[in-house]
Amino acid sequence: MRLTKQTNYAIRMLMYCDSNDGLSRVSAVAGFYDLSEQFLLKILQVLTKAGLMESVRGRNGGIRLARPASEIGLGEVVRATEDNFALAECFEAGETVCPLVTSCGLNQALSEALAAFFKVLDSYTLADLTNNQRNLHVLLQLDASKNIPLDA
Repeated sequence: MRLTKQTNYAIRMLMYCDSNDGLSRVSAVAGFYDLSEQFLLKILQVLTKAGLMESVRGRNGGIRLARPASEIGLGEVVRATEDNFALAECFEAGETVCPLVTSCGLNQALSEALAAFFKVLDSYTLADLTNNQRNLHVLLQLDASKNIPLDA
């Protein structure tokens, strides 16, 4: 299983915004990750619809987390941004050509694997990913004027 770029950068956008002490700008996030603003705006729409991000309009506007990072589950983000979790043909909607679809042990094994995957993701929050916020500030260069050392 491989997560899409949309999911990858959705998580990274959330991490960026969590590590910033105020509003973030899409242009700054795009510049940091060397991505197009249009791509990030598409992701922002998905995250906003899912209640994970919000935008503030106006001259001093920007984007921010819609909830505290400790309340945003990694599994929730992945579910919101991925379209398909069909690990095999038999998981897809519609008819399958496999005659064993109703009695195949592969279905059970893949279902358990997918459940385990989400169980692990659900055990992490965005705060868990950004728990070393001081280092993220340095790495993301969000507040270079404070010059927070990595070993502080």
